[in-house]
Amino acid sequence: MIKRIAACLILLLGTALAHAEKPLIPAPPQLAATAYLLLDAHTGQVLVEHNADEQIPPASLTKMMTAYIVSEEIENGSIKEDDPVRISEKAWKKGGSKMFVKVGDKVPVIDLLRGVIVQSGNDASIALAEYVSGSESVFAEVMNQQAELLGMENTHFVNATGWPADGHLTTARDLGTLARAVIADHPDHYDIYSEKYFSYAGINQPNRNRLLWRDPAVDGIKTGHTEEAGYCLVASAVKRGMRLISVVVGTKSDENRAAESQKLLAYGFRYYQTHKVYSSSDVLQTERVWGGKAPEVGIAVAEDVYVTIPRGGEDSIKADLIIDGELEAPLEKGQPVGKVVVTLDGETVADIKAVAAEDVEKAGFFKRMWDALKRFIMGFFQ
Repeated sequence: MIKRIAACLILLLGTALAHAEKPLIPAPPQLAATAYLLLDAHTGQVLVEHNADEQIPPASLTKMMTAYIVSEEIENGSIKEDDPVRISEKAWKKGGSKMFVKVGDKVPVIDLLRGVIVQSGNDASIALAEYVSGSESVFAEVMNQQAELLGMENTHFVNATGWPADGHLTTARDLGTLARAVIADHPDHYDIYSEKYFSYAGINQPNRNRLLWRDPAVDGIKTGHTEEAGYCLVASAVKRGMRLISVVVGTKSDENRAAESQKLLAYGFRYYQTHKVYSSSDVLQTERVWGGKAPEVGIAVAEDVYVTIPRGGEDSIKADLIIDGELEAPLEKGQPVGKVVVTLDGETVADIKAVAAEDVEKAGFFKRMWDALKRFIMGFFQ
């Protein structure tokens, strides 16, 4: 039998107002773009979307995945930041934006990574793809495997650069998913996305993300442009403990992609907030344990619980703690025993595992028999 207990956040938030007014939120801005998306990086909650699942060519936004895979390879020890990478003729010849490496040069991985992220170098992207996987085509297979692992359901990569190619497609929603992973999974390398300049071979090139100069809250992430894709920008910013990610694709100019991205970010920060509901260290309440040395166990959540809510809307949050039947010893700390469902105005915004907050060892024979008898009698009357 599932036991349902209304938590209502009394532990952390106090008794909610019975007739609290719902915060008013205006309609989101309409952007001059093919598709766009705004989401809370911490919770993944989408705040604004338009044509978010329409497949579009990603142009150099592709390089977020190229950089992500290189960071993964460094983290798992397959390559090192100071590994020298020999530049092939294919990498050197590639047109478009360049880091300006030369054939036969041996360039450290970390420099090439900056060439990809800051300078959007096609040559650097191909060089890294060849170093990691032997060829760009094999690297593209790795990109697609990683996209699947991240849940990018409508994405297919053909190359490491975003150079126009048949079947090289993604969506605004998938780009938002990738941006979240770039920020969360490799925080040390994410710092590179905020660098305004990178110099190589005596050539100093600026980051094409104009928002890095305009808004101190913005710390990334990547631009893209081709004739078919238009001008694109995935941007991220942090204010008052909230990180937002905006995805804007298919605008008419460099200036437009920056201005439209600013509209989305400003809207999100003005009207929404990331709210911490529970910490993993919080004991929500205690539950009876049958056959244990201890008669009760504390119930906690498996991880910190955050939700995205309208600014000032804390009083509209409620939570239900659902225990999966009666608890029996032994229990281990962290063992799932149910879940916590958090709702905002009746809509589920978080569904998190509830776990035992401590170990409960099995009791001795006589204690277990006594508990079994009590359980039988209680069950009979119930």
